[in-house]
Amino acid sequence: MKILVTGGAGYIGSICVEHLLDFGHNVTVLDNLSEGHRAAVDPRAEFHELDLANRADLFRLMEQLRPAAVMHFAANALVPESMVNPSKYFRNNVANGINLLEACVQGGVGKFIFSSTCAIFGVPKQIPITEDLPKDPINPYGESKLMFERILNWYEKQHGLTYVCLRYFNAAGCSKKFGEHHWQETHIIPNVLKVPLGQKPHVEVFGSDYPTPDGTCIRDYVHILDLAQAHRLALDVKKSDVFNLGSGDGYSVRQIIETARQVTGHPIPVIESPRRPGDPPKLVGDSTKIRKQLGWKPRFDTIEAIIESAWLWHKANPKGYA
Repeated sequence: MKILVTGGAGYIGSICVEHLLDFGHNVTVLDNLSEGHRAAVDPRAEFHELDLANRADLFRLMEQLRPAAVMHFAANALVPESMVNPSKYFRNNVANGINLLEACVQGGVGKFIFSSTCAIFGVPKQIPITEDLPKDPINPYGESKLMFERILNWYEKQHGLTYVCLRYFNAAGCSKKFGEHHWQETHIIPNVLKVPLGQKPHVEVFGSDYPTPDGTCIRDYVHILDLAQAHRLALDVKKSDVFNLGSGDGYSVRQIIETARQVTGHPIPVIESPRRPGDPPKLVGDSTKIRKQLGWKPRFDTIEAIIESAWLWHKANPKGYA
């Protein structure tokens, strides 16, 4: 299948591109490289440096490519930043997303796979989180993703565009070739691994007074290769739908740090800091639906396997893609 991947030079997008290519798909990557890295684009893929705000060139490219499907990863995704600069998130994640949808309609795209998030649920009423729970985001990042999910629903009604929203919990880990390198790193696993790499003296824990067993936030981690598998399976969906991508298990910040100590064999000192605004205490996803309907079977379903894959990539690439 001919697939256009936006944000394909970023962490999740790049590994999904690698996975799609390994399964024989024809992949074109579109990325403005504001967050992604040119070196993270698999050389088997065609690459276009382009911003979704550039409507003229976007429409021209879509007419030229006419892909069967679009996978949309291009978004800003830092919760703390969204709390202080919400306009950036609504402009890029919503307005630029609409540019992409309009180009898809003009280019005759039949399927749209959207990189969504568990942040749309806010502080959930129950754990684990199922797809049908109320949506009540507590940060502009989650709000922007929920808005785009609703917009997709209207584009299906008006234009017949079949969509799949994949609501990630925490993407983590690396493939052998590609890994996680953000210009501003907020994810816990790469930040923890900076300590044994000698790049940081300690790891900072934001909030130790949450209503959880050890006082730190609990999150659900899914290996990046298992996320990629879910995107490939979503290409076969005939009817628009939404799916959670979670493991069903949650790990606290302290548990992540302790596992990293065991995997790396390094002591990892901790400094406790105040909570960050916009962080729910616990987010764990129920992925029963995607397992039953699409046959999704995660292969890396332990936190040890996830952190070990990240550690191997970061040891081999201590400066990331720099």
